[in-house]
Amino acid sequence: MEHRAATTVAGITLALVGFTSSFAVVLAGLTAVGATPTEAASGLVALCVTMGLGTILLSRRHRIPVTLAWSTPGAALLATTGAVRGGWPAAVGAFLVVAALVLATALWPALGRLIARIPAELAQAMLAGVLFPLCLAPVTGFAASPLLVGPAVLTWLVGLVVARRWAVPLAFVVALGTVVVEVVRHHDRLTGVLPEPAWTTPHLSIGAVLGLALPLFLVTMAAQNLPGVAVLASYDFEVPWRASMATTGIGTAIGAPFGGHAVNLAAITAALAAGPDAGPDRTRRWRAADTAGWTYLVLALASPLLVALVTAAPAGILEAVAGLALLGTLGSAVRTALAGDGPHEPALITLLVAASGTTFLGVGAAFWSLVAGLAVHGLLHYSGTRR
Repeated sequence: MEHRAATTVAGITLALVGFTSSFAVVLAGLTAVGATPTEAASGLVALCVTMGLGTILLSRRHRIPVTLAWSTPGAALLATTGAVRGGWPAAVGAFLVVAALVLATALWPALGRLIARIPAELAQAMLAGVLFPLCLAPVTGFAASPLLVGPAVLTWLVGLVVARRWAVPLAFVVALGTVVVEVVRHHDRLTGVLPEPAWTTPHLSIGAVLGLALPLFLVTMAAQNLPGVAVLASYDFEVPWRASMATTGIGTAIGAPFGGHAVNLAAITAALAAGPDAGPDRTRRWRAADTAGWTYLVLALASPLLVALVTAAPAGILEAVAGLALLGTLGSAVRTALAGDGPHEPALITLLVAASGTTFLGVGAAFWSLVAGLAVHGLLHYSGTRR
């Protein structure tokens, strides 16, 4: 009974931390690439449902605490990429391309090995560049509206000291309270608070595939799937790679027309189900993942209400919380990008190009940052070999 209580609490905590600490990032990303509030709410519901069902399926089938999540770095990429040529339907088409690429890694392991050959420092530099503008939001938001943004930032700082895991969720709760007060004060009415799936017919465009789908796939693989495998391996659990990629690929394909951008292995929160917090008996920790999956299904019902509150929120509040949520990921990406004794110019150029937000030939900065970084990396490697 005691063990069952531990796994239940761990699973609910995992889902709540994962959801509340990054849902604002997901909404910012979906909105940036053209989703309306209704389409963004539909996307959030689709993500909760697909990753919840996928987690239940994998954890029960393989009896290990494997958990799925939405791609938070991928959502950050959407937020910095912005609208693509072809609008929201083209973005949805890009999500389907990501699903196809993930499925391809399940069918052909050689594709996974090819991705692994991309220098880790360049992939992380691209991620850092994507995250950098978003992580400035707490600074700019506080400067513009200190009375609105200040309480959330202060709560986050206190949370870092007393309960680090809950720092961002607590900041989100405070920000949400501020939003509710502002909505009541201005007598705003909330609409669309019930789940309402919104179908979008996908449209494929070269610009969206190169500028959105490929970077989204690479970021999801490098910053979510591969670290997710490593986290479970640190607790002596072997992730069923092909089954996981097939499940996340199919989940992404199902959720894409309804606005879901990408489903993948959980990375940071995976430790909550795989570690000792989920109970001393390793053979039963899969129940924590199973509980997390069911919790995500419950959270899907609350998603439209949260989207309605975010839509009614004064500018800067939820963006600041999203920036706070990404600080840890930014720090990790920068450390990896600049680690090692080799030349740092390729990683720095990758980071700068990604952070610039520049669009060239209709293709976003994330794609060009990787092209530039690989070009400089190859040039330095070639010149070093010749010498």
